[in-house]
Amino acid sequence: MRDKKIEGISEIRDESDREGMRIVLEVKRGEQAAIILNHLYKHTQMQSSFGIIMLALVHNQPRVLNLREMLRYFIEHRREIIIRRSQYELRKAEERAHIVEGLKIALANLDEIITLIKGSRTPEEAKGALMARFALTGVQAQAILDMRLQRFTGLEREKLEEEYRQLIERITYLHSVLASDSLVMQIIKEELLEIKEAYANPRRTEIIPETKEILVEDLIVEEDMVITISHSGYIKRNPVTTYRSQKRGGKGKIGMETKEEDFVEHLFVASTHNHLLFFTDSGKVYGMKVYQIPEAGRLAKGKAIVNLLQLNKDERVTAVLPVSVFSSDKYIVMATIKGVMKKTSLDAYSNIRLGGIIGILLDEGDKLTSVRLTSGNQEVLLSTHNGMAIRFNEEEIRTIGRVGRGVKGIDLDEDDFVVGMEIVRGNSTILTVTERGYGKRTDLSEYRMQGRGGKGILTIKSTSRNGKAVSALQVSDEDEIMILTSAGKIIRMKTRDISIIGRNTQGVRLIDTDDNDKVVGVATLAEREDEEVL
Repeated sequence: MRDKKIEGISEIRDESDREGMRIVLEVKRGEQAAIILNHLYKHTQMQSSFGIIMLALVHNQPRVLNLREMLRYFIEHRREIIIRRSQYELRKAEERAHIVEGLKIALANLDEIITLIKGSRTPEEAKGALMARFALTGVQAQAILDMRLQRFTGLEREKLEEEYRQLIERITYLHSVLASDSLVMQIIKEELLEIKEAYANPRRTEIIPETKEILVEDLIVEEDMVITISHSGYIKRNPVTTYRSQKRGGKGKIGMETKEEDFVEHLFVASTHNHLLFFTDSGKVYGMKVYQIPEAGRLAKGKAIVNLLQLNKDERVTAVLPVSVFSSDKYIVMATIKGVMKKTSLDAYSNIRLGGIIGILLDEGDKLTSVRLTSGNQEVLLSTHNGMAIRFNEEEIRTIGRVGRGVKGIDLDEDDFVVGMEIVRGNSTILTVTERGYGKRTDLSEYRMQGRGGKGILTIKSTSRNGKAVSALQVSDEDEIMILTSAGKIIRMKTRDISIIGRNTQGVRLIDTDDNDKVVGVATLAEREDEEVL
């Protein structure tokens, strides 16, 4: 918070006690707690994600298994363990039973064995005599020689008999295990239940019948909001009731107080439950509900968009679209600076992750420059840096999926690039502005319909006097524009004051630029000059 990576927090308190950790973050008025929490997840270890693969050695070969395969191979592994364990225990039990049988023979012939051992000169002689006299094996004879005198008591004899009986029972059981696969499976089950009994923890989650998920928006009153976005990327919302109805000719109200070099570029009305789609120059799309946008005072500049979205470094928002319903009858048309155009059904963008999704695949060095919402059969006008323009029907752009590159919209020269895209509407003109501050309006009728992918026609004559085109906007007489230069100059003017002249002209001077200065941006204002504060 001190480093300004997370804004909107007014106070942090540590209320941890012996019952556990508790950190309280108080948010400032008008801030969205969910947004701040998302930033905490992003910048801290409060939430982390990691991938899991079910990798296992199967017959000494690494394999990635699904759940069914993992269970099957685990059971096979347990089965092999039980069989090998039973074989080992059977061998040990049979070896012990063999020795006990020899000890029983010794106890049955105790006096004779003692006499035989006493009459032998060496242990080896005694061992050979025992094997010859009682038909014992070497292991049995050695066990008799190693037997301690206390084993000759009556109690020890009873223990020996009981051990032999248990060994015979164990051998019989182990033989049945090795002969029955169902008994092996039963042992697997019993041992797993024993592990569960010894080590299982109480369930921490609750399994309940499926219920309807309660979304945050279910707790938000649906009402119309005025969304204002400035050219510098500040956004906010206000209830429509803030802007009371006035008589025709009134002065109106300013929707956002901005810095001198900034201005309101987008202003639209949307419900608190509507979506906003933010498109960036890298081709990604971010989504946000209107109610997630901070509500600020009428004169406040709002909050920077970069603090609301998880943008990557050097990623810049180039377009914002309000969406009420993700209908398959609506389309999103995009244009890149290299003249590539893409058309995708609106409903393909209905599920947007927190970190954004791919909106268009871009070639190396390409950038997304314009995005428009269309009905599917409207006309498109592309304008380029070298002063060319092409007009064609968007039906020539085939509809493709969300993750796709698109098709050629205009055939560009090597040093040319797209500076603007407009969806043609009636009763408007095309305003073209150049680097040296020249511009003009041209009637739409002068831009004939062509086929997609052509070179286009001249929209403004580019010379060393007026420079290359930097912007081409569709405007009407009621619009106002703002022109910005690299030196920080800014001018605001009414479009009706700009002459309507032919395509093959250089235009008239709109702003005076120095030799080292040039126009870098032109935008239509969302609010007009006569909108003063009451």
